Amino acid sequence: MSTLQYDVIIFGATSFVGQILCKYIADNFNAEGKEALRWAIAGRSKSKLEEVKQRIGLTDIATLVADANDESALRDLCIQTRVVVSTVGPYALYGEVLVKMCAENGTDYCDLTGEVQWIYAMLSKYEQSAKKSGARIVHSCGFDSIPSDLGVYFTQQQAKQSQGEYCQNIKMRVKAAKGGASGGTIASMVNITKEAAKDAELRKQLANPYLICPGDAGYSTRQFNTNKPTWDADFSAWTAPFVMAGINTRIVFRSNALGGSEYGAGFTYDEAMLMGKDWKGCLGASAMVAGLGVFLLGVSLKPSRYLLERYILPKPGAGPSPQEQVDGYYDLRFIGETPAGKTVSTKVTGQGDPGYGSTAKMLGQAAACLALDFYKGEEKIGKDGGFWTPASIFGDKLVGRLIEHADVTFEVL
Repeated sequence: MSTLQYDVIIFGATSFVGQILCKYIADNFNAEGKEALRWAIAGRSKSKLEEVKQRIGLTDIATLVADANDESALRDLCIQTRVVVSTVGPYALYGEVLVKMCAENGTDYCDLTGEVQWIYAMLSKYEQSAKKSGARIVHSCGFDSIPSDLGVYFTQQQAKQSQGEYCQNIKMRVKAAKGGASGGTIASMVNITKEAAKDAELRKQLANPYLICPGDAGYSTRQFNTNKPTWDADFSAWTAPFVMAGINTRIVFRSNALGGSEYGAGFTYDEAMLMGKDWKGCLGASAMVAGLGVFLLGVSLKPSRYLLERYILPKPGAGPSPQEQVDGYYDLRFIGETPAGKTVSTKVTGQGDPGYGSTAKMLGQAAACLALDFYKGEEKIGKDGGFWTPASIFGDKLVGRLIEHADVTFEVL
């Protein structure tokens, strides 16, 4: 096999999260005492790529120009690198051609999508190509869904070690979080809501907790979904819906399926936000449910969606300030129960704005894990080609990287 020019190419380097990712890679690789990583940046605008280089102070980083819909340019990009990281969203609008080129050319790939309907479409179209070419495709390597997916993985490892069996039920509750939303994230949410409003089949897909599980998994257990203010006795608190649960739970169920259903075919998992223990918690949960309902109604109707996009919602390219990215954090709590009735409690915490500061760190380490830990010389090692989840492909390797390099903790309570 010929030597590839790069370990990692960041596609969409001029996007909001792409620029944060570039800064993270620049600061955490190739200096004395740090891992070596051959990397380049790519996007559709040469001038904007040069601006990113100047901003992060790395004028020697190569720039590659390619449009998200240009198969030829993206093929040329893929055959130069071990891994492509994509930050170009909404992925349902701009992500497919790159996945296709990676799957066909054996190039490993990761992204930060939270668009489960798009993941389902990519699986349907390109999973066989990836298996044939050896491309490892790993979606949802940011706040969607690494803390949830690896949090469940960590909890299950602790259960197996301490109780001798895996948990049959796990709950994740967001105890605390601080962070902002970027225009790109809002655009993805608006796009999926808009599409679902006019497509009954899509609404059916989005309601299926096992949508992205392999067809032969055979899962049919009814999954709980927090969609109203709910008292949770395990956490002694009122809960409200967690907006990321729709993607995180689907990734976790796929991880179980790809692991041979080792958590059990009847494994249950759900997510929600902790809102407090007394009447204030109930009131807060009610306000959260009402707010989400108003937002979803607003973006599903064309007149109100136009007004929201034009005057209220952040535009793509905008997002939390640098200080907000640093000051953000999250604290996720997990409670698992084994078939014997034993409980295991863990937590996953992250420093940095969940969707951007922390996401860039997690995505950067996922890419480095693929490029450095899954190669021996120029030969791929570890998992075969196919569509993987963070837990099913990375496991302990990424847990260790996140603890050491990404300000993420995994702890037993």
